[in-house]
Amino acid sequence: MRVEDALERLLAAIDPVTETETVPTAGAAGRILSEDVVSPLDVPGFDNSQMDGYAVRREDVARALASGRPLPVVQRIAAGQLGCALAPGTVARLFTGAPMPAGADAVVMQEDASPADPPEDADTVRADYGWVRLGAVPAEGQWVRHRGEDVRAGAIVLPAGTRLSVADLGLAASIGSATLRVRRRLRIALASTGDELIQPGERPADRLPPGAIYNSNRYFLEPMLRRLGCEVTVLDRIPDDRAATQAALTEAARDHDVILTTGGVSVGEEDHVKPVVQALGALELWQIAMKPGKPFAHGWIDRVHVAGHGRCHVLGLPGNPVSSFVTFVLLARPFLLRLGGATATPTLPPALPMVAHFDWPRADKRREFLRVRRNSAGGLDLFPNQNSSVLTSVAWADGLVDNPAGGVIAHGDTVRYLPLTGLLD
Repeated sequence: MRVEDALERLLAAIDPVTETETVPTAGAAGRILSEDVVSPLDVPGFDNSQMDGYAVRREDVARALASGRPLPVVQRIAAGQLGCALAPGTVARLFTGAPMPAGADAVVMQEDASPADPPEDADTVRADYGWVRLGAVPAEGQWVRHRGEDVRAGAIVLPAGTRLSVADLGLAASIGSATLRVRRRLRIALASTGDELIQPGERPADRLPPGAIYNSNRYFLEPMLRRLGCEVTVLDRIPDDRAATQAALTEAARDHDVILTTGGVSVGEEDHVKPVVQALGALELWQIAMKPGKPFAHGWIDRVHVAGHGRCHVLGLPGNPVSSFVTFVLLARPFLLRLGGATATPTLPPALPMVAHFDWPRADKRREFLRVRRNSAGGLDLFPNQNSSVLTSVAWADGLVDNPAGGVIAHGDTVRYLPLTGLLD
């Protein structure tokens, strides 16, 4: 199945979680809004200065420049203070964020103004803060932030389904939102299958049994799940045994939204996840035309097997670490975001056109995702070993080249580059 078709089917199979909770705004980064955030006020709530400088009437500045006469500074307004209406022929010293006095129509920043000696008739004019000479007539509204320029009262500033960024939290705070209503966190059971797996720290490298390997997949999948805002339960290693696999998945289905497995979804005699899911529910998706990551699976377990209701999704990632990583960022991640209630979930991340500084002459019948890194010359370098078991390639890379099925790449070709930064947050 093509990657786009697989994603379309994955996302179509989702009924997002509906339970919600209220959380403090300061702790809501990465959470998904369950309702629109509507502003109760204009932001800013008043016209204010964008700069340290002087509030002026433009016609007064033009008249002063024509006559060569300085202008009297009659008031000083700091942020949080309210000045008086600006009398004709005068200016007000004000600072960034200070409210504009009534009558003023522009701000001259202090770099364009200079202190001036009082004129001969200074004793007849009020000038509590001295005199100032301005360099030019400002444009109307110059350096003024107008009321409602950022947000209007009644506007939806953050729609339901938004996955909240740190900038979104600042925006919510700017309209006074101390708390936000969000979807509850997804509950994910993370399961690793295989007799060969040993947890780091369980045995030193010089005492590994023959054929054993350290479980690396858990150590990048668990933090990626937590970055998505999921609650993660790490299951004990599931041995290559059908009864043990069925028992573990049945129990995990009881109180989790998704079981995410690594390994056990290929076609070997010791790959038990696929037949167990078929026995307990259904397998909706299996084998994707992509490299690495062909043996990716999606299905569900009917909770009737644990005296429950509904379904628990199962996402089966390949056991090879690169395959597991690539299928997670391209397939599992958008699935989990949509299941959690996010609405802005692209089918595939937008690719950037970049120049290949390598050759890839070996065409494959599957779509390939090559591990690459940007170089100082503005192009892309290729990691020399693209084997799906070489996790070094992922640690080294900063992106993937999306190479179509049957595609070859010559040095200097423009390719589709997917930055990993947009896939790991």
